[in-house]
Parts: sequence; structure tokens; C-alpha cells
Amino acid sequence: MPEPKYIPDALADVPRASWPRHVAIIMDGNGRWAQARGLPRIAGHREGAANVPRITEEASDLGLEQLTLFAFSSENWRRPQHEIDVLMELYRQYVVDQRPTIMANAIRFATIGRREGIPEHVLAEVDRTVEMSAGNAGTVLCLAVNYGSRREIATAARRLAEEAVRGNVNPADIDEAALAAHLHTTGMPDPDLLIRTAGEMRLSNFLLWQISYAELWVTEKGWPDFQSADLHEAMRDFAGRQRRFGGLPSESERP
Repeated sequence: MPEPKYIPDALADVPRASWPRHVAIIMDGNGRWAQARGLPRIAGHREGAANVPRITEEASDLGLEQLTLFAFSSENWRRPQHEIDVLMELYRQYVVDQRPTIMANAIRFATIGRREGIPEHVLAEVDRTVEMSAGNAGTVLCLAVNYGSRREIATAARRLAEEAVRGNVNPADIDEAALAAHLHTTGMPDPDLLIRTAGEMRLSNFLLWQISYAELWVTEKGWPDFQSADLHEAMRDFAGRQRRFGGLPSESERP
């Protein structure tokens, strides 16, 4: 993990070994944030997009190994075309405008999700930012765009089946590691902590395989209002939980 640039007061007494390595966030509530203020939904998306650099820089300053943000789901294509167009332009604008910050903080930019449907001029800028930052050794920022976990798992299973038909893999040898190697997240650590904003208590088809043992933390705040202090609070709460991965507590943990 990268070394933290500072330790916030909320985490000062928490051993770093107890911090999450990989934090994933379902950024929810942009539209409701705007509607509660009498603004169009687009204004909420703009405000939400403006919050991404703030939280990303905080994750980098804290030395997190990876931050994964759910930016656009495969189901979001059902939204009005005007809203989709704005979201795609915000995506393009982000990967262009944030290049100096990404490079200055040694952030490695990555994406997961299908490329189909995303405009070519947007993909060109995304690819450029991925390429520019590929050698950076700091926090990995991964944006999930046009991502849906069920489709990801189904696609991985289909690719394994195709390899079996070609005789390149023995079906008896297919295990969890084999399937994981065909997911979008291959090579990435599984999230330790999943944060959802706006109070919703569901996973919304996000990283279903990868969050099997992640700790969940939900806040009523919409994404535009989510601050660094909220991230610190979630991390502190995470550090206080017992993660047994299906086993029993150790002797020292038992009452």
C-alpha cells in the first residue's frame, strides 16, 4: 500500500493494519440531492462529479491501495437520452481535466465495465488517461462505467466454456480462481469496505463476486454531500469489526 501523507484525527488511534486496503463506493443520490433543492437532476450529477476528485485525493492522501467508484451501471442506459449525454460528457471532462492531479499524486487510473455504447471520443480520452498513468505506483482509482456484475460473471463463465470447448482447459479444473481470472477486476484486490450513499440498502448489481466478504457501510448523505470526514468514519467503523471470513473468533476475541 502507498504510504499515507497524513493521518486524520479520526484514525489517529487506529492501527494502519486495520485500515481497509480497497474501498468501493456506490455513489448514489445525485438526482435526489438536486430535487431536494429545486434543481434539475443534471445539477446533481454535476455536483456529484465535482465530488469525485475530492474523495479521490483524500483516498490518495490516506494511502489506500484502491478506490473503486460505481459511476454508471449497465442499467443506467434506461435513463432519458439527455441525462445519459450529460453523464458521458462529465466522464470525458473528468478524465481530461484530472490528468494533472492524477499524475501529481501518482494515481493509477483504471476502468471496469463494457465499452459498447460509450461514445468513441469519450473512450479515446479514457484510454489516454489510463495509458498516461499506467506507471504510477500510488492509489489505484477504478471507475466502473457501463458495469453490471451479473453480466460480468456470465461473460466470464462463457469464456471459460469456450476455452473448455477448444480443449484449452479441463472443466474439472475450473474453480473460483479460474473464474475470477476472467472478471473485469482480474489483478485487483477484492474490496474490503463497500460504502453506499443516500441510505439505500441494496447492492445494485455491483461487484457481486468481489464483495463476498466486504464490510458494508451506508450513510443517509447523498453523494454530493459525502465528505472526507465520512470516509474517515467509515474506515474507523470498519477497523472495529471482526472479519472472520466464515470462521470462528479467535480465543482473544471471545467474550
